Amino acid sequence: MLNRLLGTASLALLLSTSAHALDIGSRFETACPLSDCDAPISLSFLGEVTIPTGEIIDGVEFGGISGLDFDLPSRRFIAISDDRSEKAPARFYDLDIQVDGKGLHAVKVIRTTTLLDTNGEPFAAKTVDPEAIRFSQDGILWTSEGDAKAGISPFLRITGDDGRFVREFVLPNGFAPTPDKSSGIRNNNAFESLTVMSGGDILVGLEAALYQDGPAATLTTGSLARLIRFDATTGLAKAQYVYPVSPIPQAPVEADGWNDNGMPEFLALDDHRLLTLERGFAQNIGNTIRVFMTDLEGATDVSKIDSLTSTKERVVPARKAQILDLGAIGLKPDNVEAMTFAKGQDGTDVLILASDNNFNDEQTTQFIAFEVLKRPK
Repeated sequence: MLNRLLGTASLALLLSTSAHALDIGSRFETACPLSDCDAPISLSFLGEVTIPTGEIIDGVEFGGISGLDFDLPSRRFIAISDDRSEKAPARFYDLDIQVDGKGLHAVKVIRTTTLLDTNGEPFAAKTVDPEAIRFSQDGILWTSEGDAKAGISPFLRITGDDGRFVREFVLPNGFAPTPDKSSGIRNNNAFESLTVMSGGDILVGLEAALYQDGPAATLTTGSLARLIRFDATTGLAKAQYVYPVSPIPQAPVEADGWNDNGMPEFLALDDHRLLTLERGFAQNIGNTIRVFMTDLEGATDVSKIDSLTSTKERVVPARKAQILDLGAIGLKPDNVEAMTFAKGQDGTDVLILASDNNFNDEQTTQFIAFEVLKRPK
């Protein structure tokens, strides 16, 4: 029942730097993000590794990587697949990411673990949509985005190393989907982001606004995505904030082509600062991947505000400042949705991003690494 078989194949090799215009060692610094010179960010590019779509691990196609995390004491990397138990039961992977101060060298899949529902069984097809994963002192945290069209609510749960259910956090009012779309999550825009703050609280973020809070992002307007701050012990929400998702950065080539922008991941820097990842897409153009520093200090707690569009109260969103645009620095990013800090084999501080290939033959699972030269701690 618990799928913990060992993967045997080395899945990826470092791409030649000629594949993009960015050289190993290229540096990028934001000295005073949000005009705060005590919180500089400085990164140095370490390289890129890709895993082609179609690789088979433990008898199942590898892909859909939507969350990534690293545990320092065990030096363990885990990644979650957003397969909705369709290709195989919902699962997460243990990875061996070989990175040091000289570069990102290879990625191997070590083990596959099946996530189990509250009944101790694997999730049935289309009953779950795994999106984010983090280590915590109580076990492995992970989110499901739910399925608004099917009336399935999102959730945040803790699982053991063996994939077994431990407990679930309490979903605040207003997040459950509704048939008439009067309130609740938008489909595919729910619990995408997850991080553990330095003080121990757990933060979960939506990719776009709840229906009662306004529209999803467009080419001319952004979207007000709620962030929920949970108490790790009680499992209850203690605050909610507003994150201002940016407008869609590029229009599609065709007037009726698909485009969007959302926030699929964030990563705690301390107890109030985050790195937030925004992922835009325009059909026949590609992905726009940007990283922001975001500060929750001074942001309004909106947990008692039912609707951001109808409230008369003053609402202050989280502040943010762009620190990196992957395309602008010379990379060709795929559908990046995952992000973690880690330590290289030589002790180098690193930031690693990973993409969701959507199990699409025209995409790859992409890992991008930077050495972290400076960051708030």
